[in-house]
Amino acid sequence: MVLRPIKKKLRNSIGQILVFKVFLPLLQNRESRCLLPLTAKQIHDLASNDELNFISDGVEVTNVTVVGRVYQKEDKASEYTFLVDDGTGQIECNRWIQESVDADELAAILIGMYVRVHGQLRGLQGRRFINIFSVRPVTDFNEITSHFVECIYVHFYNNRLRKGLATQPHSATNNTLKGYQAAPPSQFSAHFGTDGVSNIGQMILNLLQQPAYLANEDGAHRNVIAQHLHIPMNKLMEELQSLVDNGFIYSTIDDDHYKSTVNA
Repeated sequence: MVLRPIKKKLRNSIGQILVFKVFLPLLQNRESRCLLPLTAKQIHDLASNDELNFISDGVEVTNVTVVGRVYQKEDKASEYTFLVDDGTGQIECNRWIQESVDADELAAILIGMYVRVHGQLRGLQGRRFINIFSVRPVTDFNEITSHFVECIYVHFYNNRLRKGLATQPHSATNNTLKGYQAAPPSQFSAHFGTDGVSNIGQMILNLLQQPAYLANEDGAHRNVIAQHLHIPMNKLMEELQSLVDNGFIYSTIDDDHYKSTVNA
C-alpha cells in the first residue's frame, strides 16, 4: 500500500521526462520545418552562413514550394535535374531516382510545362537547389497567381505582423519567435489552401502530423493508417493519392509508406 503513491509519482515523473525530453523537441523541430511558398528570387536572396541554414525575414527556411515553368531538363540514370523559371528567376530542382515510379513521374514533366514543386532547400558551393519531394503539372493556371499571393502574404506576415506582435506586452511568449510556417496544423491547412481537402483527407493529415510519425523517416504504412482511422483501403488510397498530388504528403521507402511534407 505504501508503494502505490511512490509508483504513481514515478510514473508522473517519467511522463514529464518523455514530454520535455522527447515529444517537445519533436514538436519544436516540426515547427521549424514547415513548408514555405517562395519565389526563385526570394530563394536566391535568402541569408545563409553555411548554405544549410537559410533565413527569410527572421524565419528558418527548410522545406519550400515553388511554381513556375520548366525551362531546362537533364535526364540521367539515377537523377533528374531541371530548372524552374517563375518570372523572378530560376531555381534548380533535383530528384533522385530510386524506383521506376520516380522515373515515370519525372518523365511526365516536359519543358515548357508549368509545375508545382515541393522539396527541401539545399546549398552547395554557392549554388542553391531544391531536392524534390513531389512535383506535378499545374492544370489550373489560377494556381500560379495564388502562389504569388501566398508568397506576398507570407513575406508580409513574417516581416510585419510577426514583428508587430512581438512589440505587444501580452505576446511576450514563444509565439513571438515563430514565423508564418510555424502555425499549428489547423492554421497551416487554412493558409496553404487545404480548405478543399475532404474530411477523410484532413484526418489522414492530422494522423501523419503526430510526433511519432513525424520522427519516423519511413512515415506510416497505409495499413496502419487504415487501421487507425477505420477507412476502407480503396477509399484510403484515393485520399492518399489526392494528398500526394496536392503536395501535402509523399511516399517514402515504397508506395505503401507515406509522410507529411510538414516535417519532410
